[in-house]
Amino acid sequence: VLQNLSQTPVLRELLKEAKMPGTTLKIESPELSMEPQLIKLDQPGPLTLAMYQFLTEMQETKKGVVTPKELFAQVCKKAIRFKGYQQQDSHELLRYLLDGMRAEE
Repeated sequence: VLQNLSQTPVLRELLKEAKMPGTTLKIESPELSMEPQLIKLDQPGPLTLAMYQFLTEMQETKKGVVTPKELFAQVCKKAIRFKGYQQQDSHELLRYLLDGMRAEE
C-alpha cells in the first residue's frame, strides 16, 4: 500500500503543499459547470506530517530500505488495532491511514 501511495504524484504534491500552514489549495472539478474551490489549510497533523516525511524519504533515499517507524506509530495512535505487529489486511491500513489524515484536516 505504501509503495503504491509513494508512486502517486498528485498525493506527494498535495502533501508537499499541505505541510506548510496557511497554504491555499485550488481544487478544480473535472465537471466544467463547477467553479474551482479554494481551501485554506491549517497546520497539518502528526499523521499527515509522518506520511509526507515517509513519502519524501521513499523518493529521495539511496540506501534502498525505508522503514516507516514514525508513520506506523502515528497510524497506531489513530487505530489501536495495528499495535502489536499482528498481520492486518492492506486495505484496512489504507482506510485507517486516509481516514486519519482526513480527520486531521
